[in-house]
Amino acid sequence: MVSKKKIQELKKKWESLTISSDIMFGMVMEDKTLCLELIRRAVPELKVESIQMVRHQLTVDGPLDARGGRFDIFAKDKNGRLFVVEMQVVNEQNLPYRLRYYQDLMDYTILNEGDPYSKLSRYETYAIVFCDFDYYGYGDMRYDVENRVVQHLDDPTRDHQHMIVFNAKSKELHGNIKIKNFLKLMHGQVVTNDEFVERLIKIMNKIKKDPERRRNFMSYEMNLMDARDEGEEKGLEKGLGQGIKGAAQLLKSYEPNREKIVKALMHKFNLTQTEAKHYLDSTD
Repeated sequence: MVSKKKIQELKKKWESLTISSDIMFGMVMEDKTLCLELIRRAVPELKVESIQMVRHQLTVDGPLDARGGRFDIFAKDKNGRLFVVEMQVVNEQNLPYRLRYYQDLMDYTILNEGDPYSKLSRYETYAIVFCDFDYYGYGDMRYDVENRVVQHLDDPTRDHQHMIVFNAKSKELHGNIKIKNFLKLMHGQVVTNDEFVERLIKIMNKIKKDPERRRNFMSYEMNLMDARDEGEEKGLEKGLGQGIKGAAQLLKSYEPNREKIVKALMHKFNLTQTEAKHYLDSTD
């Protein structure tokens, strides 16, 4: 049973959500025009004219027995280019592997059984991640990551895979680069003369006033709390290790995002990241 105090805390949490929250980010980007503008600002060199599809929190299954994945935003333009757009606030020290896996999952949405690998040559894929940290540590605002032949670094492999990482902590957020205002908004800095930023704030306020969205958010969070509490009780009854495993199993039924489950286990049972991942893996 969730106490009144917890309910009040959840209400405050809902009201304090910002664009940096993957929950809020996903809901805002359901608006196709806003998603299109964000992609245009992120990759202006592509001159994206329109988006044919936008899917929020899309779950993609890999091959049999492989781990699936979930994208904050999955979009496609009229030229067949695929875009995965993600928000990352916490540095889990796994960004390159995350990017690698995003690209693999996008390929799975393209290839059907029996298709030749050459089919991939018709699709450009872009994994765009907005980070509230500087993973690579060079201070750049934007990092473009591509596969290269080591002996010939000036010659791209032309595999049509593009990985773009934005660093909201960069000190280069100045000039006429349009994406800078979005990166500033990630830190709560509002540029009032930017229509895009103003529209983002307006729709965030509208979302927070939506009783159904708030109810769904609170129900989801309370289910997670119940799962954690039940797991903790099992830990007292059957031994801590078995209880943590039970909590992990329950959390999986409510939360498809692996990283969120790991964080919940770390917080509830005072585990290291490695320990939390071990318990989660033991439920597979």
